[in-house]
Amino acid sequence: MAISFTKMHGLGNDFVVIDARGGGIDLAAPQIRAIADRRTGIGCDQLITLEPSERGDVFMRIHNADGGEVEACGNATRCVALCLMKETGRDRVAVETGAGVLDTVRDGERLTVDMGRISFAWQDIPLAFEADTETLDLGVEWGLATAVNIGNPHAIFFVDKAEAVALERLGPEIEHHALFPQRTNVEAAQVIDRQNIRLRVWERGVGITKACGTGACATAAAAARRDLTGRRVTVLLDGGPLEIEWADNDHAMMSGPVSTSFHGVIDDALLDVSS
Repeated sequence: MAISFTKMHGLGNDFVVIDARGGGIDLAAPQIRAIADRRTGIGCDQLITLEPSERGDVFMRIHNADGGEVEACGNATRCVALCLMKETGRDRVAVETGAGVLDTVRDGERLTVDMGRISFAWQDIPLAFEADTETLDLGVEWGLATAVNIGNPHAIFFVDKAEAVALERLGPEIEHHALFPQRTNVEAAQVIDRQNIRLRVWERGVGITKACGTGACATAAAAARRDLTGRRVTVLLDGGPLEIEWADNDHAMMSGPVSTSFHGVIDDALLDVSS
């Protein structure tokens, strides 16, 4: 069966988007890994399938490059929202995810997503046991972490220089730390001033990514909570800037661009995998 897809990205955080609203598409983890492979597949950080929704305009199912399903992805939400806006001619759509329904509006080339409520409660992260989420000692050289949930878990470290940290070495260690039963995303954040943060991200199930929308939101809220910045900041990722506001209702508002790279059809041979 021929499966059509669209390759999209938000600041280099890239996705293979498949419209499965008509049914008949059910990809197993080995097939998702084959599609995500950057040498022999299409290549992506996440595979996104669009499904019918009872609460929004579409349900967005998210699988990381390792085949595991996750709850939220901010850059993918903007990409899917743009697809729906082109399809419907509207400038406001609602994308349902495993983390809730995310409202998205378009203003010119930029899309703004209400990413939902930020939580610092240990059981929401979740952590394996009760702990102060602002000062977590994970036994790594970066110092103490701040844990945040915004539909998915994040461990944020405020460092002197984001470029200097060994993210490729410590990222996987922290992702699989016993304190995080569902694993965690990992952020190395350098506060430049009260309006700007330099951020590098290790994404669970993916690795180092050029951008992470939920990571940018989590980091902005963690910085404001510690009074390192105000509640509105620019987060400078490897792929470019995202504008983040931690609103008074504790929701994170994320603004940034999205791009469509190409359209294609997945060859049946790519999906003929069993492990």
